[in-house]
Amino acid sequence: MEAAQVIKKEAQVVVALAGNPNSGKTTVFNSLTGARQHVGNWPGVTVEKKEGQLFSEGKAVRVVDLPGTYSLSAYSEDEAVARNYILLEKPDVVINIVDATNLERNLYLTTQLLEMGANVVIALNMSDELKARQMEIDMKKLSELLDVPVVRTVATRNQGMKELVNSVLQAAKTKKKEFLRVNYGKEMEKELTSLEKDILSNTKLAEKFSSRWLAVKILEGDESVLNELIKYAGPKQIFAGREDAVKRLESMWGEDIDSLVADRRYGFISGLAKEVIKRRKSAADRASTSDRIDSIVTNRYLGIPVFLLAMWAIFQFTFKIGDPLIGLVESLFEWFGGAVMAWLESLGAAELLISLVGDGIIGGVGSVLVFIPPIFLLFFAISLLEDSGYMARAAYIVDRFMHSLGLHGKSFIPLLVGFGCNTPAIMATRTLENKNDRLITILINPLMSCAARLPVYVLFAGAFFGARQGMVIFSLYLLGIVLAIIMGVVFKRLLFKGETSHFVMELPPYRIPTLKSTFIHMWERGSAFIRKAGTIIFAVVILVWVLSSLPAGVEYASQGSLLGRIGGFVAPIFSPAGFGTWEAAAALIFGVLAKEVVVGTLGVVYGIGEAGLSEAIALHWTPLSAYAFMVMTLIYVPCMAVIGAIKRETNSWGWTAFSVGYTFVLGWLMAVLVFQVGKLLGLG
Repeated sequence: MEAAQVIKKEAQVVVALAGNPNSGKTTVFNSLTGARQHVGNWPGVTVEKKEGQLFSEGKAVRVVDLPGTYSLSAYSEDEAVARNYILLEKPDVVINIVDATNLERNLYLTTQLLEMGANVVIALNMSDELKARQMEIDMKKLSELLDVPVVRTVATRNQGMKELVNSVLQAAKTKKKEFLRVNYGKEMEKELTSLEKDILSNTKLAEKFSSRWLAVKILEGDESVLNELIKYAGPKQIFAGREDAVKRLESMWGEDIDSLVADRRYGFISGLAKEVIKRRKSAADRASTSDRIDSIVTNRYLGIPVFLLAMWAIFQFTFKIGDPLIGLVESLFEWFGGAVMAWLESLGAAELLISLVGDGIIGGVGSVLVFIPPIFLLFFAISLLEDSGYMARAAYIVDRFMHSLGLHGKSFIPLLVGFGCNTPAIMATRTLENKNDRLITILINPLMSCAARLPVYVLFAGAFFGARQGMVIFSLYLLGIVLAIIMGVVFKRLLFKGETSHFVMELPPYRIPTLKSTFIHMWERGSAFIRKAGTIIFAVVILVWVLSSLPAGVEYASQGSLLGRIGGFVAPIFSPAGFGTWEAAAALIFGVLAKEVVVGTLGVVYGIGEAGLSEAIALHWTPLSAYAFMVMTLIYVPCMAVIGAIKRETNSWGWTAFSVGYTFVLGWLMAVLVFQVGKLLGLG
């Protein structure tokens, strides 16, 4: 252990991964670091931070996975995080993952990295797909023109990883000194030279930044850079020089300055691409496999039905395989609970302690953990669709549909994240530039059914709907999507009037997902459920047990207990929805802390083992009241973590209270509607 610590301290190499979304960056990260990785947030922001580690040639290599971004212009938090880390933290090497099949688009980020002076190693990823596209890339020439190492990789097959690590370690020893200088044309170069002189005259600025890079960023009007300059003494001369330069260039060319800079960069990239890309056949000569599949899955008329069919297939897969596994886990907890309680009785433990362990901890937490199989299977299926490239198509077709309703198509991406958890989904709304579009997306996001609600669905659907439970649960997810769209339209027309902006949706090529990558993604998401069961849910079920046991002398988990009184006070509100019992009311109240707690609370208040919870549900509920309860669970008040995220992202208690209020009212109305209409149809 001590030797490892010495290696880490004395010979650590810090490597940052940078690349476009869908370039295979996450797969490269997983391939390099395996299980040696952890996830957190970047200091001061809620953008996800991934770090991992690998060991090679006696060196510990710390790998930092930067947010996927198309450029380093810092218009979004993701871009700002990526750029600031490279610029200020100065990692030893930046691995730039480049999609070989989309070289020109990916090289825009590469160009910015090299202009910044980063020590870059290019991982030319997905190079196996070049042959299918009748393309070749002259890697040696690309390396010579950019003066950086270029390594061919196929991350999904773990090909080129060893060569990549070797190149990184070599690059770390031979620190890159030369900055890439893009020729911006005679007139612009003249202005850049003038700005460089002003920068070099400011000693502190010249010491901290490359004068060339800083001059380019100042000229194109990068706001974060201009704001940074204010911290230094004497930037007035630089600002004045920039204003004069911008006036001259814009009047000369008739375009805004940032477009002029971008055009010159793209011109450089276009010329570079022509030098290194060889096409044996033009794109018009043959349609790729992706194009042929897209002709069906993104078809104007077939796209939505195919998407719904894919979602239906996910739930069929989840519950056909998950049901038998739930039974096994239930049996395991039943045996474990019985063994622990018998052991405590043999020790002469107090009845209160036996009840706490058996009814509270094992009964409450266990009733949630039995749903690990379907939750992991759901995340496995979703990861398969994401890694295959289909989920980007789903966003594309829904984007088109949402635009027809006046909503921002880009909203669908945070909504899609909501299937996993609404908290990061609400944070993901930062990708929306328009404030009104962002607020609408935040308000409707809790209607997307997160994984925490799944145990409630599985419990009730399993108790009443048997072989049809997959279809029943699919209907709940579909209801959430439909309600989100309806409420989005309502909010757009009543509260946030204005034009909706468009965006370009990137469609990556289809790929065969690797089991390693899929299992890593499944574990990243599913393990959060286990951690929650061991912390929040554990604490809440103990609280529920305490309230079920007080006041002293009252029958455990009876209506006379504190929990029964709280639930009984609220229960009449839910009578029109068919579940006006104190047990149901108590479960919904504590479900605000975490949606999984709904099942945990029921496991405690019914005072039975995990295997018997389904039987207890079947005795106390009807199929109609059970479905109405699931609808209520889907829609009503978001959990505390989501409420906190809404407050942080809107910076408004008013919008937070509005979100809590409208979701409760909408949930109650929909549950009542389902139950009352069902009764009229003779289903009750």
